[in-house]
Amino acid sequence: MRTGRLRSVRPVLWAGWAVLAVGAVLCAVGWYGVSGERYAERQLPYLASCTIPGAALLVAGAVLLTYGRGQDASARVEELYRLLVAAAPAEPEDDPAATAPVAVSGDLRMVPGGTLWHRADCPLVAGKAAAVPVDGRLLASGELDPCPICEPDAADS
Repeated sequence: MRTGRLRSVRPVLWAGWAVLAVGAVLCAVGWYGVSGERYAERQLPYLASCTIPGAALLVAGAVLLTYGRGQDASARVEELYRLLVAAAPAEPEDDPAATAPVAVSGDLRMVPGGTLWHRADCPLVAGKAAAVPVDGRLLASGELDPCPICEPDAADS
């Protein structure tokens, strides 16, 4: 997706390339004219009319290309920022799934060797064959912490 600003930058780039090409041609013509003359007084017109303006056009073309590429880059950054702002996340109260609990089961599970206890329908232990019912002694001793995702309550046990 291109914006109007990106399209308006392209003529500056094309102008930069055109000015560079004209400058290169003038430098080549000036060099060819100077190389064919033996005396300095006959070389000066080629320097004044071709080589010096050609070198100036080369510099101007480089400046135009640099300016055009900078404008192109800033236009792309603005476009990306506009897309980022347009893709703002929905408010949590608008999404009923965001406010619904992750797990509601009263059965508690743990994975042997793990450090957390979970509800049976918690996504971290649901469907795992290694998940076993929570041992009450481990809960009482404080060796297991409640899962931060399903947030089981000790009263559920």
